[in-house]
Amino acid sequence: MLSSDGRYILAYNGELYNDHDLRSQLATLGHHFKTACDTETLLCALIQWDKQAIDKLRGMFSFIFLDTQERTMIIARDPMGIKPLYHSTIATPAGRQLIVASEISAILQHPQVERQPDPVTLSGYLSSIRTTLGERTMYKDISALKPGEWIKMDMDSPQNISSTNWWDIADRTPTQSVRQTIQDSIHRHLRTDVPMCTLLSGGLDSAITTFIAKQANPNLHTYCAGAKAEGFSDDFHFASMLASELGTTHLEVIIDQDLFLNRWEWMISQLAAPLSTPNEVAIYEVAAELRKAGHIVALSGEGADELFGGYAPIMQQAAAYIANPGQQDPGIFHLHANAWVSDELKPAVLQDHWRSASSDDAYLRHYYQTSFAQVQAQSPNDSPLQAHLRFQRMMNLPNLLQRLDTSTMLAGVEGRTPYADIEVALGAEMLPMDSKYIAGESEQTKIALRQAFTGELPQEIVQRPKASFPLPFQHWMQPMVSRLHNSEVARSLFTDQAIELVCSNPTNFWHMAWPMINLTLWGEHHLTGSPPEISQPTEMAACSGK
Repeated sequence: MLSSDGRYILAYNGELYNDHDLRSQLATLGHHFKTACDTETLLCALIQWDKQAIDKLRGMFSFIFLDTQERTMIIARDPMGIKPLYHSTIATPAGRQLIVASEISAILQHPQVERQPDPVTLSGYLSSIRTTLGERTMYKDISALKPGEWIKMDMDSPQNISSTNWWDIADRTPTQSVRQTIQDSIHRHLRTDVPMCTLLSGGLDSAITTFIAKQANPNLHTYCAGAKAEGFSDDFHFASMLASELGTTHLEVIIDQDLFLNRWEWMISQLAAPLSTPNEVAIYEVAAELRKAGHIVALSGEGADELFGGYAPIMQQAAAYIANPGQQDPGIFHLHANAWVSDELKPAVLQDHWRSASSDDAYLRHYYQTSFAQVQAQSPNDSPLQAHLRFQRMMNLPNLLQRLDTSTMLAGVEGRTPYADIEVALGAEMLPMDSKYIAGESEQTKIALRQAFTGELPQEIVQRPKASFPLPFQHWMQPMVSRLHNSEVARSLFTDQAIELVCSNPTNFWHMAWPMINLTLWGEHHLTGSPPEISQPTEMAACSGK
């Protein structure tokens, strides 16, 4: 968007959930609006407050803001890390040129951007299945903005750069209860002029979102995706039960092995990155189905577990570590406790030259150590478990939000996450630990959330424990191991021993098979010239309406 005088230019991706509040404030300062679009609201806010607008925006966003008169530029990303923003700098005869985009695939279209892998992030992916480590991406010459980061630069003096992060300056005390804050956030996320729906897994978080959304929208549609396999159909059962009780129009999107395998490689070809979790396939598929039905916006429950203490196994491990830390750094403890390919195993998996190029994961360890120290310093006198929960929010949540955003956007759907809201996050941060998680024999998770909605949702759902990975991907990878065996990319990355081991039994060695196959498919499509074009699979998911 261009300002009326032509001085300011804004390129923006996202949604402001305090649009009305900002417009009212800006109107009192003399701004006149010609549209009802929040892009104009953001433009006026940046004109009025420049970089100081960082603490005034509530929403999901990434943007580029140019002041053509002052010759300055701001690039920014929302505090929760919902909307990504990537950048790369290349040398041209006219000087250095900055390329910015919300998708890596767009940056790769530039002919001067090299498709060289970053050895540090590549090796780190085997450990953590993260496609970014701070500002580092899977590509050596492409960087990512960190959640909450605002960078202002002088276009005539590129070395003149200032950076601010929302999390470093946030200092607000919530004034509402947990229930009021969540209800307010959901209502704000419901505001749209296009058809919307909710993703209903049958867990507590999506149930709360759907319960409140149904009160505002009597004709609400709900969707659930997963596999109809033994041990993997609980989501369908609980989602169907709640949909029936609330009276929503409910659709089940069923993922089978053939669909999973086809979508897996196709998504990598489109996203220019390995998948982090198998769930991305299910997210894309349900988004494609609801988009086909005419729904453009979908509300999801991501964020509640990281903010309110929902991951029991991780919290159990953290409590045990606090009781007996030994000499291990807490950041390194989390790296090791959640590793797919462990430090001890990596020399037997990754070729020596790649391990050497990554300095044997020195950056990865440093990143985990400094990240934990950062969150620990925020509240040194709080319960020790709070730092571990904040670390989950800092490390896990942006990856989950990016997974949702890229998978839904690939299907032309805007995924919204009412829990991943700055006001909800601040409210959760201020809660004492015994309002979120209690360890021991009477272990409890997400206590404040369960208490806030007890009596309004079925008790089976209020007390339902966290369920992860609703796809039996461990049993579905067998047809893909031949790609490892026959791939030059795989042979360049992994030892013969690791390839043979995974090919012999990918189900048993799924923790190696998943990242190794992902890196192989990614390398074949994006690091080795121009691979054959993969068209979108024509097979559609099996669906049933209830």
